[in-house]
Amino acid sequence: MRTQAVVGGVGMTRFGKQMDRGLKDLGAEAVNSAVADAGLTLDDMQAAFVGNCAAGTVTGQESIRGQVILDPLGVGRIPIVNVENACASGSTAFYLACAMVTAGIHDVVLALGVEKLSHPDKTVSFAAFAGAVDVEEVQALLAGLAAQAEDSGANGGGGAGGAGKGRSMFMDIYAGAARSHMERWGTTAEQFAAVASKNSYHGSLNPRAQFREALSVDDVMQSTMIVPPLTRPMCSPIGDGAAAVVVVSEAKARALGISRPVHVATTVLHSGWNHAVGEGGTVELCSKEAYEEAGIGPDDLDVVELHDASAPAEVMMYESLGLCAPGEGGKLAESGETRLGGRLPVNTSGGLLRKGHPVGATGTAQIVELTEQLRGSSGDRQVEGARIGLAQNGGGKKGNDAAAMCVTVLRS
Repeated sequence: MRTQAVVGGVGMTRFGKQMDRGLKDLGAEAVNSAVADAGLTLDDMQAAFVGNCAAGTVTGQESIRGQVILDPLGVGRIPIVNVENACASGSTAFYLACAMVTAGIHDVVLALGVEKLSHPDKTVSFAAFAGAVDVEEVQALLAGLAAQAEDSGANGGGGAGGAGKGRSMFMDIYAGAARSHMERWGTTAEQFAAVASKNSYHGSLNPRAQFREALSVDDVMQSTMIVPPLTRPMCSPIGDGAAAVVVVSEAKARALGISRPVHVATTVLHSGWNHAVGEGGTVELCSKEAYEEAGIGPDDLDVVELHDASAPAEVMMYESLGLCAPGEGGKLAESGETRLGGRLPVNTSGGLLRKGHPVGATGTAQIVELTEQLRGSSGDRQVEGARIGLAQNGGGKKGNDAAAMCVTVLRS
């Protein structure tokens, strides 16, 4: 018998560079908070899905990451499944936890996303991102990025040679997409800066955010150029953190007496493919399916957490999610409509740009933020009357698309 999944409890750490903390410590804080929030104990967990992307590269821990992280908490015996799916690892863990509940296999399932990215040697951290593309095609990808940058006259800010060394190669990928968007639609760097400024304001209100300083558009534009047109505040930072969600069945939610349940209207997961130019990709596929399954459209959304690994990514996601027409993302960014108090607040957490992006934890952190918004417990970041929230989280690159993409709709 199918049942709807309910978010029973959430918890997360502060995000940021935490050199003195490991995966076990970070995971324990998030898990204990989520379990307590659900009014349960660790003994109540019937299964666990643990999302992590980079431990094998950064810490050397492979194969049994979830078992290692949960063991100090006394969690064993139950099925513990390790989930690695690029930057979508956390949201994929949540997707699988919800699947177990909706299928009637379990009543209480833990979804944990946890990541340790900071390392004394930054090249180790950047190497973790290099593995999120086809390693047999890395040199061809880097050559293509360099050629595109050369053609557009965008070799400043460290040049294409810095990709994967002085910065994540994904910033070069986003920069290339940004330049193409600017050329096709007339989008401006100032519009990208408006995203970073807006998210910095939201992050300034979030005590768990990696960066708490509010920046103006001018501040963003005048910051260090990483790779044109991306200045430093337009790029998500490297950091550490964990976020956990306890997913329960409707029957369990009633038994727990949850007064303001947050229902999982749908969660959709797809993989990328080499689609034709002009054809929608994973975001369009996932969001169309999510809207249909939830019985809503973009106009019904009250709050959105999306994957702003760069400021241009947020602009492009506006369009892919149907929040505006194609080519209108830049105008939406500068309109103020996606700011707290606007028509549709986006990334009230501060997004990846300011809350931070410990990649394996990002997807579950989005669920934490939306759950708190739909419960009405977000404090200074609260979206008045929020009832429907959407999370979009993707990662990796395969061909001309993301390798993995997840879109989730929550409803209070």
